[in-house]
Amino acid sequence: MDSTLQKVKKGVFHSLKITKKEQLTKSTFSLELEIPEDLKGNFAYQSGQYVTLCYTHQGELYFNDYSMTGLSLEPTLNLAIKVNDPLSSTQSLDQNYPVGSTLEVSEPKGRFTLESKPHEFRTIVAFASGIGITPILSHFKFLLKSEPRTRLFLFYGNRTRKEVAFKEEIETLKAAHRDRFEVHYFYSREKIGNGFVEGRIDAKKVHLIINQIMMIDDTDEESTLWDAVDHVLICGKGEMIKSIARACYENGIPKKQIHFELFEEFNDDIYPVEVQLPHISPVHVKFLYNGQWHQTQLESNKNKLLQSLSVQKFSLPFSCKSGICGSCQCKLVEGEVELLENEYLTQSEEDRGQILACMSYALNETIVLDFDQV
Repeated sequence: MDSTLQKVKKGVFHSLKITKKEQLTKSTFSLELEIPEDLKGNFAYQSGQYVTLCYTHQGELYFNDYSMTGLSLEPTLNLAIKVNDPLSSTQSLDQNYPVGSTLEVSEPKGRFTLESKPHEFRTIVAFASGIGITPILSHFKFLLKSEPRTRLFLFYGNRTRKEVAFKEEIETLKAAHRDRFEVHYFYSREKIGNGFVEGRIDAKKVHLIINQIMMIDDTDEESTLWDAVDHVLICGKGEMIKSIARACYENGIPKKQIHFELFEEFNDDIYPVEVQLPHISPVHVKFLYNGQWHQTQLESNKNKLLQSLSVQKFSLPFSCKSGICGSCQCKLVEGEVELLENEYLTQSEEDRGQILACMSYALNETIVLDFDQV
């Protein structure tokens, strides 16, 4: 998603040189960035994390997030970028930044990560759509290298076979680890004579996958492969994440074991809201962002704080509005909120008064937030 300066929080950026560009599909290309020796520590990352690229498009600065596809401590930073529209800023990134030029790149961030457990027997299932394969690929490379007992299942959706990014690399990994890495491709706009893999990956497909693929567990005759799933990774568009996450939860996977990364702005709740809130009217909100205080009055607490402030045209940091990206993390200085379940905050952060504005309803008439104190 294209994002301009007012939607992102300031971070630490470094100039990195482009050393390689490669066309992966008609609309997707890879970008390799050299990491200088003195910055290797700054760019050490966990699989599933991303960096923000700062670049110019039509005279304006743009900040976009891209996940790494490789492994940490490699000499280069490897990204994959999709050009969704010829008029988008990513077209400039492809055409106007040749090999040898430099880009401003943030230090790695993000929490779409897993704790490494190299001595355990684990089963991990991933669902990816389109360019959403990028952090999943990094995860699977790391897991196959560092966890010899872990089984991996990848369900990867694209519109057509020609649009499958990293197909050769995925098949190479599968060939090297046939005993514990299984891949299934799905196509939403191409008929290939197999109804099971035709169509989008959604809740209905998840039910079919559970009943037709994740059934027989050769290591345990009394349970199924789905029963053995330890973690689910999902990356793609918001509606896809919502559909798959809810289906996994309804089929027995705890929410804390379902992890997702969003690749577009999304304003809906991933899981149904199950709390009853008292009606508060009006609500006075004061907040600090980028060193400036702002204040306003909301008609009521019917909507979550970020959504209510966005309606009043305040420029605040966000990417998803669904509790996934953490861009709207802030400190609750005064007042009380109902913080819904989210993918981002840790318990220790919540204990320190950190909230996500996109997942918080006001519970009293005065709310003071600090977006700078994170």
